[in-house]
Amino acid sequence: MKARIPKTTAGAQNMNQMVRQAQKMQDQITELQADIEAREFTATAGGGVVEATLNGKKEIKTLTLKPEVVDPEDIETLQDLIIAAINEAVSNIEATTETEMSKITGGVSIPGMFN
Repeated sequence: MKARIPKTTAGAQNMNQMVRQAQKMQDQITELQADIEAREFTATAGGGVVEATLNGKKEIKTLTLKPEVVDPEDIETLQDLIIAAINEAVSNIEATTETEMSKITGGVSIPGMFN
């Protein structure tokens, strides 16, 4: 009994197509990463008395405090509001990243991306 060897290279063509698709996805992911890193994300706390703006790299760009939130007798509340605003901005970055990434990957999780 002889083994039948396909006369076409369909398997190789399929593999080449998969490689091209993977490269295209990688290019889109790289472009998205750069786009998100360049964006600014702003969040507030305490009804707007504290405002934090971070870039997509999660670096604080600005922190704005309204005068009425500064109470020398209650530094803990101010600290809590600052932390809350920064954490909310970070959550916004992560949610935006996840949403936009899923558009590229079709919802498939890629380990190590955007951590």
